[in-house]
Amino acid sequence: MQEDAHFVDKSAEVEAGDALSMIPAPTLSKPGLLVMDVDSTLIDEEVIDELGEAAGKGAEISEVTDRAMRGELEFCDALRARVALLKGLPASVFDTVHDKLHFTNGALELIDTLHEHGWKVGVVSGGFHEVVDRLAAEGHIDLWIANRLEVEDGKLTGQVLGEIVCKTVKLHALRAWAERLGVPMSQTVAVGDGANDIPMIQAAGLGLAFCAKPKTQLAADDAINTRDLRLVLDYLR
Repeated sequence: MQEDAHFVDKSAEVEAGDALSMIPAPTLSKPGLLVMDVDSTLIDEEVIDELGEAAGKGAEISEVTDRAMRGELEFCDALRARVALLKGLPASVFDTVHDKLHFTNGALELIDTLHEHGWKVGVVSGGFHEVVDRLAAEGHIDLWIANRLEVEDGKLTGQVLGEIVCKTVKLHALRAWAERLGVPMSQTVAVGDGANDIPMIQAAGLGLAFCAKPKTQLAADDAINTRDLRLVLDYLR
C-alpha cells in the first residue's frame, strides 16, 4: 500500500475496535466516469421551478420540489404532481427557461479537466430532455438521461412520457455506463444534492454531496458546501 495513496472511507458505522474498511479513491491517472445530477448541481437552477414560474404556479411547485429533495415525498409522485400543474404551457417555454439557466461555477472546467485525463462525464436528471439535451451539448457531456414531457398541439399536456428518472434509474445508469465503458466502479464518482441521488452516491467509488440536503450529506463520502464544482478535483489524484 503506497503511503501517498488517497483513500475514502466507504464503511458503515462500526463498533469500537473494529477495523475500518478503506478502499482507494478514484484517480485521474486511469480512465474513469463521473456522473452528476443536473438541477442545483450541474446548473444553479431547478428547471421544474422555472417552468412553474412560467405557469404562474411557482410557489406551489417550489414547495413540492423542496419536500422531494429532502426525501419527504416519493420522487415519482412528486414529479407527476408538479408536471400536472404545467398543463397548457406552450412548448416554446423550454426556450425561455433554457435562456435563464447558468452552469454552476466550475462545472465546465471540471468536465474539461476530466476529459483531458481520459474520463467520461454523464448526467442523470429528474428534469427534462427538452432542456438537458441542450445543456449536454453546451457542456460537452458524454452521456445523459432525463424525463420527457408530453406535448400535443404545441402545448404541454401535464403528463410525463415513459419511465421516470428516479433514484433507481440514476443508480442503474451509473452502473450501466461504467460497464459499457469498461470502467470499474472504484473509478466512478457520483455527485448530487438531493435524496434522489443517494443510491448512486453510495454505489460510486466516490460519492460526493454537493451543496446538498442533510440526508444526502449524511449518505455521502464527503460534502462540498461551496458552489464550485472544480472542488471535486481535490478528491482525485
